[in-house]
Amino acid sequence: FKGKSLDVNNFPNTRFSYVVSNQRSIEFYKFWYESRKKYPGLHDQDVLNKIKHDPFIKKIGLKKRFLDTLYFGGFCQPSRDFNQVCTMHANCCTGLDNKVHGLNLVLQDWQAFMSRPSSSQDKALAKPLPWRSPKKCRV
Repeated sequence: FKGKSLDVNNFPNTRFSYVVSNQRSIEFYKFWYESRKKYPGLHDQDVLNKIKHDPFIKKIGLKKRFLDTLYFGGFCQPSRDFNQVCTMHANCCTGLDNKVHGLNLVLQDWQAFMSRPSSSQDKALAKPLPWRSPKKCRV
């Protein structure tokens, strides 16, 4: 996340989406699905990254925003603030066992944060606890 939710140069995380169903979004999903043929072998997230600048998206009037990693963190870019994070995503991690291992570390870090006295949690804004990097994932 580059700091601005409307910046199309952000890298998409296709696992977190809020979509209003209308003709624009239907046309977009059809376009995205068909674009897989143009980029064989790429993951859906990588295809989206390739097509996000395509003139077709502007033509249909699709509006898109990217989620701030302050609230929606992941292994690629963890949230900076335990007080703000809503969810962590096991991105940048291949294989179910590796994802589960990494998410267990996240859960342990969260439990350690929540077990601190509330005054320590507030002070975490000044000196946040770090998320442990999942060793079995590429980060």
